[in-house]
Amino acid sequence: MKILNKLFLTLFLVISIPSFANDGIAVIDMRVAVLSTQQAQDTFKALEEDADYAASVEQAQTLQADRQALAETLQKDGETMSQEEVADAQKAIQEKSKDLEFIVGKIQAKQNETAEKVFRDMNPLLQKILSELMAAKKVKVLLARDTAIFADPALDITDDVTSMLDVEAAGASE
Repeated sequence: MKILNKLFLTLFLVISIPSFANDGIAVIDMRVAVLSTQQAQDTFKALEEDADYAASVEQAQTLQADRQALAETLQKDGETMSQEEVADAQKAIQEKSKDLEFIVGKIQAKQNETAEKVFRDMNPLLQKILSELMAAKKVKVLLARDTAIFADPALDITDDVTSMLDVEAAGASE
């Protein structure tokens, strides 16, 4: 099976060499390439199923709903409320906003930690694939997609790298 994967990978490299390869320039979004792989998607799905993470997401959704309900009540009934009731509602909205900001920060930190782990785990394979792809396509200059002021979409090898990472990862797991 590994021989078949290598054959497929070589065939993929040869067939996918577009005419721009003569220019020797390509662009890539390595973050998208890695995070679009099946391995990354599986890792993030596992994160979503983690009890602590799921509880944080649920808590954030509840806080957001509570804050929204308070804001709607304040907007709808604010004219008939006493100044003290308005102040209490505003204070409650601020407290829920702070709590929500904290929980969202925890969620984002866990997502970033997971993304960094995926990058660390896939980096050796990513470097190998980039080397092979650059050699096959005769790429002399590889630019990050977000740093290029303009790049013809035909120069973008992000999808190629994602496909190759998936092929290699599938071959390694068999």
